[in-house]
Amino acid sequence: MLQHQRSILDQNSAGRWNMRREHPNISIFRRLDPSNLAADPTLFAPGFVWHFFNPHLPDIEGDYVGLAGLQAFFEVLETLTAGTFQVEPISVTAVGDELIVTHVKDRMMLNGQPIELDAVVVWRMVNGCIAEAWDIPSVYTEHPPIPQVA
Repeated sequence: MLQHQRSILDQNSAGRWNMRREHPNISIFRRLDPSNLAADPTLFAPGFVWHFFNPHLPDIEGDYVGLAGLQAFFEVLETLTAGTFQVEPISVTAVGDELIVTHVKDRMMLNGQPIELDAVVVWRMVNGCIAEAWDIPSVYTEHPPIPQVA
């Protein structure tokens, strides 16, 4: 058993390892409010960088620095999608003591077309803060959107 895994696992009486506690980085990450990124600015390290890759959206690909840069990215995305951009979290997984991987479903209208796609965001945590993130959409496996039930 690796040392970093022991921070989130407890050994039971039979000597088997069981999930008992949430990884500390996930506990920190859960404080992030996507609808209000500035709600807790202490979550972001000085010099935080958001890396966005998407060959279908070359005008907004690139690196966005700081909390202000992250907010600017989502403002551009909000404008591009006419306010329809939504993120549904699917899973969050700690990888070692530095990385968190989130799987999300992104939904939006783009150029008049409904789009749904999977994406992962890899978050790098340093000293209890989010230092860097890579937003990686599955640009070649779009899903038909699920109809909304009224």
